[in-house]
Amino acid sequence: MRALSSAALVVGATLVGASGAGVVHRAEPAAATTHGEWVHIKKGADSIRAYVAYSERKDKAAGVIVIHEIFGLTDWEPTVVDRLAKEGFVAIVPDLLSSKHGKTPKDENEGRKLVGELEPERVTADLDATYAYLNALPSVRKGDIGTIGFCWGGGQSFRYATDNPNLKAAVVCYGPAPDTAAMRRIKAPVLGIYGENDARINAALPEVNAAMEKHGKTFTQEVYPETGHGFLKPGRQGNDGPQPQRAWDRILEFYRARLGK
Repeated sequence: MRALSSAALVVGATLVGASGAGVVHRAEPAAATTHGEWVHIKKGADSIRAYVAYSERKDKAAGVIVIHEIFGLTDWEPTVVDRLAKEGFVAIVPDLLSSKHGKTPKDENEGRKLVGELEPERVTADLDATYAYLNALPSVRKGDIGTIGFCWGGGQSFRYATDNPNLKAAVVCYGPAPDTAAMRRIKAPVLGIYGENDARINAALPEVNAAMEKHGKTFTQEVYPETGHGFLKPGRQGNDGPQPQRAWDRILEFYRARLGK
């Protein structure tokens, strides 16, 4: 089912056909690609380390902020940024541990612990700084910016939509929803991508649907069969089947409808 307008809700899960076992990779994030680079975004006395990649096009592009999982910025998220750049967007992933801790530690358990200690206000401020940086790039169409987040980052993508009324689109990949009362502040249409075997997250979807409907918001949820939590990342349940590509096709369709090509 599709969202029809910014004042309409699309309810109900869409099952879209697969298997694997979970591993979290911990390594220094990937080196910059031909059209990508590591940058430091100033935020008061702090700075935010981020990876940004540009599309090959002659006109300005929409922008996408990628929000990492609970393990911090790993070697995987820059590949998501590169993927979006190849699809015509200017994309950026901030290391949300960097303004407080310098960068994500290599140890995944330590990264998870530190991310769990981040204050929502700090995360919002870092995302605001990232949004301002991306929006000011000469190659980005001003105002045409969305977010995508995974796991913890999916929850932050949803929550950030309650704090930034200028967002044009928000994608939530198997992340929890914000407080239902805060949903009334959301302006952007929201697309939720969920794994079928992820009851911890999916059990709340009826309540999320009801709250978004109550506040007149656009929320489309899609549940992908035979997949688990985190299925868009290599090594997770369902990543070796057809569902990740189907999910990415839907995400790109959503962005092109909401952000433009």
